[in-house]
Amino acid sequence: MLQTEFEFVLPKGYVDGEGTLHRNGIMCLATAADEIFPYKDVRVQNNPPYLTIIVLSRVIKKIGEITSINPKVIESLFATDLSYLQDFYQKINATGTSKISATCPKCEHKYNIDPNLTAV
Repeated sequence: MLQTEFEFVLPKGYVDGEGTLHRNGIMCLATAADEIFPYKDVRVQNNPPYLTIIVLSRVIKKIGEITSINPKVIESLFATDLSYLQDFYQKINATGTSKISATCPKCEHKYNIDPNLTAV
Protein backbone atom coordinates (compact mmCIF):
# COMPACT_ATOMS: atom_id res chain seq x y z
CA MET A 1 0.00 0.00 0.00
CA LEU A 2 1.29 3.46 -0.89
CA GLN A 3 2.16 5.62 2.08
CA THR A 4 0.90 9.18 1.53
CA GLU A 5 1.35 10.72 5.00
CA PHE A 6 4.60 11.08 6.92
CA GLU A 7 5.25 12.12 10.50
CA PHE A 8 7.92 14.68 11.32
CA VAL A 9 9.37 16.42 14.36
CA LEU A 10 10.39 20.05 13.97
CA PRO A 11 13.86 20.90 15.31
CA LYS A 12 12.63 24.01 17.17
CA GLY A 13 8.84 23.93 16.90
CA TYR A 14 5.94 26.23 16.12
CA VAL A 15 4.87 28.57 18.91
CA ASP A 16 1.17 29.45 18.71
CA GLY A 17 -0.51 32.65 19.88
CA GLU A 18 -0.84 31.32 23.45
CA GLY A 19 2.85 30.43 23.62
CA THR A 20 2.34 26.67 23.27
CA LEU A 21 5.13 24.83 21.48
CA HIS A 22 4.14 22.33 18.77
CA ARG A 23 6.80 20.05 17.24
CA ASN A 24 5.18 16.85 15.90
CA GLY A 25 3.41 17.03 12.58
CA ILE A 26 2.16 15.25 9.49
CA MET A 27 2.99 16.04 5.88
CA CYS A 28 1.36 14.33 2.93
CA LEU A 29 2.78 13.66 -0.51
CA ALA A 30 2.26 16.55 -2.90
CA THR A 31 -0.16 16.31 -5.77
CA ALA A 32 0.30 18.06 -9.10
CA ALA A 33 -2.26 20.63 -7.93
CA ASP A 34 -0.19 21.32 -4.79
CA GLU A 35 2.72 22.33 -7.00
CA ILE A 36 0.83 24.06 -9.83
CA PHE A 37 -2.00 26.06 -8.21
CA PRO A 38 0.29 28.21 -6.02
CA TYR A 39 1.62 29.88 -9.18
CA LYS A 40 -1.79 31.55 -9.54
CA ASP A 41 -1.38 33.18 -6.12
CA VAL A 42 -0.54 36.91 -6.37
CA ARG A 43 1.93 36.56 -3.47
CA VAL A 44 3.92 34.03 -5.51
CA GLN A 45 3.67 36.10 -8.69
CA ASN A 46 5.04 39.14 -6.83
CA ASN A 47 7.62 37.18 -4.84
CA PRO A 48 8.56 33.76 -6.37
CA PRO A 49 10.30 32.44 -3.20
CA TYR A 50 6.88 32.64 -1.49
CA LEU A 51 6.01 29.49 -3.46
CA THR A 52 7.60 27.44 -0.67
CA ILE A 53 5.24 28.94 1.92
CA ILE A 54 2.14 28.19 -0.15
CA VAL A 55 3.18 24.66 -1.09
CA LEU A 56 4.06 23.72 2.50
CA SER A 57 0.75 25.14 3.75
CA ARG A 58 -1.01 22.80 1.29
CA VAL A 59 0.85 19.58 2.19
CA ILE A 60 1.25 19.91 5.97
CA LYS A 61 -1.85 18.50 7.62
CA LYS A 62 -1.00 19.28 11.22
CA ILE A 63 1.65 20.63 13.54
CA GLY A 64 1.00 19.59 17.11
CA GLU A 65 -2.66 20.34 17.80
CA ILE A 66 -2.86 22.84 14.94
CA THR A 67 -4.84 21.30 12.07
CA SER A 68 -5.63 24.45 10.12
CA ILE A 69 -2.27 25.01 8.45
CA ASN A 70 -2.22 28.18 6.37
CA PRO A 71 0.53 30.44 5.01
CA LYS A 72 0.50 32.52 8.23
CA VAL A 73 1.46 29.42 10.26
CA ILE A 74 4.31 28.59 7.87
CA GLU A 75 5.49 32.22 7.92
CA SER A 76 5.67 32.03 11.73
CA LEU A 77 8.07 29.07 11.79
CA PHE A 78 11.67 29.52 12.80
CA ALA A 79 14.07 29.49 9.83
CA THR A 80 15.54 26.19 11.04
CA ASP A 81 12.12 24.56 10.91
CA LEU A 82 11.33 26.00 7.47
CA SER A 83 14.60 24.60 6.14
CA TYR A 84 13.88 21.22 7.76
CA LEU A 85 10.41 21.09 6.19
CA GLN A 86 11.76 21.98 2.75
CA ASP A 87 14.26 19.12 3.00
CA PHE A 88 11.60 16.75 4.35
CA TYR A 89 9.23 17.70 1.49
CA GLN A 90 11.94 16.98 -1.08
CA LYS A 91 12.83 13.66 0.54
CA ILE A 92 9.32 12.19 0.79
CA ASN A 93 8.28 13.40 -2.65
CA ALA A 94 11.46 12.16 -4.34
CA THR A 95 11.75 8.79 -2.60
CA GLY A 96 8.30 8.07 -1.15
CA THR A 97 9.81 7.51 2.29
CA SER A 98 11.13 9.53 5.19
CA LYS A 99 13.69 6.85 6.08
CA ILE A 100 17.36 6.96 5.19
CA SER A 101 19.62 4.05 4.36
CA ALA A 102 22.50 3.32 6.69
CA THR A 103 25.25 0.73 6.97
CA CYS A 104 26.79 -0.49 10.21
CA PRO A 105 30.50 0.39 10.09
CA LYS A 106 31.40 -2.80 11.99
CA CYS A 107 29.32 -5.57 10.42
CA GLU A 108 28.28 -3.76 7.23
CA HIS A 109 24.61 -4.68 7.81
CA LYS A 110 22.36 -2.38 5.76
CA TYR A 111 19.17 -1.01 7.28
CA ASN A 112 16.77 1.91 7.08
CA ILE A 113 16.37 4.34 9.93
CA ASP A 114 13.76 6.99 10.60
CA PRO A 115 15.53 10.26 11.46
CA ASN A 116 12.28 11.52 12.99
CA LEU A 117 12.42 9.10 15.90
CA THR A 118 13.61 10.76 19.06
CA ALA A 119 15.75 9.00 21.61
CA VAL A 120 14.41 8.74 25.14
